[in-house]
Amino acid sequence: MGTPKIPRGGLIREAATLVSGNVLAQAITLVAYFVLTRIYPPEDYGLFNIFYSYIEVFIIFSTCKYELAIVVADDEREAAAVTRFALRMNTLVSVALLTVALVLWLTGLLPGNMAQLGWMVLLIPPMVFFCGTSRVYSFLYNRFHRYAMIAVSDTVNAAGGALTKIVLGLLGLSPSGLPLGTVLGQAAANINYRLKLKSLPNSKFQIPNSELRAVARTHRNFPFFVATKDFINTFSSNLPFLWAALYFKSAEIGLFGLALTFTMQPVNILSIAFERVLYARTAEAVRDRKTFMRLLRRFLLPLLAVALPVGVLAWFFAEPVFVFCFGDRWQGCGPFVQALLPMALVTLFSSSLTFIPNVFSTQRTEFGFYLVLMVLRVAAIAIGVGTHDFMLAIVLYAAAGTLVKASLLIWYLWQVRRYEHTF
Repeated sequence: MGTPKIPRGGLIREAATLVSGNVLAQAITLVAYFVLTRIYPPEDYGLFNIFYSYIEVFIIFSTCKYELAIVVADDEREAAAVTRFALRMNTLVSVALLTVALVLWLTGLLPGNMAQLGWMVLLIPPMVFFCGTSRVYSFLYNRFHRYAMIAVSDTVNAAGGALTKIVLGLLGLSPSGLPLGTVLGQAAANINYRLKLKSLPNSKFQIPNSELRAVARTHRNFPFFVATKDFINTFSSNLPFLWAALYFKSAEIGLFGLALTFTMQPVNILSIAFERVLYARTAEAVRDRKTFMRLLRRFLLPLLAVALPVGVLAWFFAEPVFVFCFGDRWQGCGPFVQALLPMALVTLFSSSLTFIPNVFSTQRTEFGFYLVLMVLRVAAIAIGVGTHDFMLAIVLYAAAGTLVKASLLIWYLWQVRRYEHTF
């Protein structure tokens, strides 16, 4: 068996389409920050990071990661069934979240740092709904290699969100302008996905409830292991906002949040684009019993050649660049960037290959890695809180991420090599 044939304008062009759309979205976000950081102070960004950390946790349960099964489904009818099941789950969970949030807000019983959000907690359920629906649609479009639509939706999300945040900030709606703008930007992306749904080959299937339940059972590894793993990873990733924010000043949380955004968001955008293309191509190769190591090398080696020098430059010039771009009140972001850079570099490669356990059904083992990561990050934040040293907490938090993500990368590549040896 040989390497799967890449059609003209195939793999590299598909990745370029996704990356270009994501880079445009990132550029819009970056330009907006030049304005937003002069409208909203670090304290507002501290609250916004708390708000968004809850989104990232709840979004996992809204679909239970069934959207990932769309790509590996055996045929188009099964993919359509998984899509409908995931969308129904997302709607039910979002409605339940809205009910709970409304009751807690009206009764004044908002727990922990949710109390700092006040009425803005009511924006969490609609944001979860729009994010969940958009994720399901993005994997559906991914199955049919409609990468231009994904890129356009990412751009709509970034542009709509940035413009709304600026307008609301200028109108004096601080700090609520940041979460409101984010919700409206995601809603715009959601609408953009829905406008083209009828163009997909499997949009006309009528799927009975019995079939929906059957595909849910078939792909139960996704809620049992992938969703649980993602919850552990997301929860541990957001510990600085969910836990440390209770003990440190909002301004410190805001500085770290901006540093985290500009260190990890470019990494996440690139790795998500690479993962989407590689996931679809690799799943096809495994179904057809073909090799795919060469496809991975064509991504990973050039990526390493670019990422290393960029990381070195960021290490030395982060602090003056942040102050120049965002103003004097954002001084102090540089040390956070330096702490996060090793983790960012390793994550760029490991996150691009997170589909490997889904292809080879090794999600249970992967779960163990993320369980270790959560324990290490809990210990890191606990040490920081105990010593009243937020920087120490972040240094240990990033070191834990670097260690586990590097181990995951080695394990992913080992699985690929084991598969390649079967030929």
